[in-house]
Amino acid sequence: MTKNENKTPVSQLLKKNQEYMKSRLGIGVSFDVGFRELTILKKKIQLYYVTGLIDTDFVIEVMKKLISINDDENVDTDLYDLLNNRIVHQQVEKAKTMDEAVDQMLSGLLIIFVDGKEECFIIDVRHYPGRSPQEPDTEKVVRGSRDGYTENIIENTALTRRRIRDERLRHEMVQVGERSKTDICISYLQDVADNGLVDLIKFELNQIEVDGISMADKTVEEYLVHQGFNPYPLVRYTERPDVASSHLLEGHILIMVDTSPSMIIVPTTYFHHVQHAEEYRESPAVGTFVRWIRFLGILASLFLLPLWMLLVLEPALLPEQLQFIGPQETGNVPIVVQILLADIGIEFLRMAAIHTPTPLSTAMGLIAAVLIGQIAIDVGLFSAEVILYVAISAIGTFATPSYELSVANKMARIVLVILTFFFQVKGFVIGITIILMLLMSTRSLQTPYLWPFMPFNDKALWQILFRVSMPLSKTRPSIVRPKNNQKQA
Repeated sequence: MTKNENKTPVSQLLKKNQEYMKSRLGIGVSFDVGFRELTILKKKIQLYYVTGLIDTDFVIEVMKKLISINDDENVDTDLYDLLNNRIVHQQVEKAKTMDEAVDQMLSGLLIIFVDGKEECFIIDVRHYPGRSPQEPDTEKVVRGSRDGYTENIIENTALTRRRIRDERLRHEMVQVGERSKTDICISYLQDVADNGLVDLIKFELNQIEVDGISMADKTVEEYLVHQGFNPYPLVRYTERPDVASSHLLEGHILIMVDTSPSMIIVPTTYFHHVQHAEEYRESPAVGTFVRWIRFLGILASLFLLPLWMLLVLEPALLPEQLQFIGPQETGNVPIVVQILLADIGIEFLRMAAIHTPTPLSTAMGLIAAVLIGQIAIDVGLFSAEVILYVAISAIGTFATPSYELSVANKMARIVLVILTFFFQVKGFVIGITIILMLLMSTRSLQTPYLWPFMPFNDKALWQILFRVSMPLSKTRPSIVRPKNNQKQA
């Protein structure tokens, strides 16, 4: 059914409603689609539900309460009004169209039709299967909370609400996908977030026309920011409720997609991807030190290999004290080929580690490091110095908080290596210029990607370079255009 078709109204005849539900949902064919018909005060009512998405105890309790109505004597109230007062649940809504009833039922809600009424009851008894909140593997901290978002959107909104108990926190739900009907929650602070940005996100989500978004958050991102072939991440992902809540308080908007534990934070800049929750779990001095070490690792992951190769190709650029840099033996394979092979080999290992069972991953790493690396050096395929600098670059890649940014930097590094090999100093400068121009021209939901470096904002840049104490951080970042600029207000 397309968006342009007329909505089918709920019929007064239960048989007609039953035929509609049978044709739409395959009742009697799909085993997980449940149906019960009860007689209450000599009138029929019908209950519809999806077995795997409901809390069975709640449904049984509702049915017991409804059946107990037959035991009452001298009941002269209309059955529909009586049910409205007797349904034992805190969240009961009504619907007048079959389309809405079907959509809500497939989301895990209980639907009750009453004979002779053109409305149905919708009761929220959903209970999605999933794991309990636990610390995300990619965002671990030494000190801090150990809970994390899960694949259950209801739990995720609760984890956020637990940290921001503000009546102005809004969780707006929309559904995307003609077949998947995936729930998407837009979270923001009503008196802080920019109305124009909220409206833009709602517009982009409403424009999505697709069968389903089984890849959840990543599919939504591609419709939202129109990234194209730009490798740099235009949204930030997090699985930590404390990180998401911190961004909400600054004026960002959170997008939760059901079945995904990763929350989308918008708008974001390049520098949002180089910060980590660990920095805010330590003192400002320690947090600044950790941040600078992380910056050093990110710079090494991007520039170390092409810079080293440039010095190997142009030894005259080295000062006398650094003449030891560079391989003592040329070897059988050109330096650029060694670098590319070793770099791609590291990527092979990363992919293999993802697909290798945990008990075997340690053994695989030892085999790769000891056997493959050492034997490759002994046979002359790689020089020891190439292995050293590739390993340092790889460690810098793993030190990058954002996985998406680390992969983008790896791609940029390969381009830099190739340009430096062909054009030496000019190629190195051209490569850096191309990367900077790409970053300067990139915008994420109308937000400059290199802010606060460009356009320049000295106060914001200071807070990026240094972990400022929270009592001194009194204003929200201007890049999100907050309606309320003061944090403690």
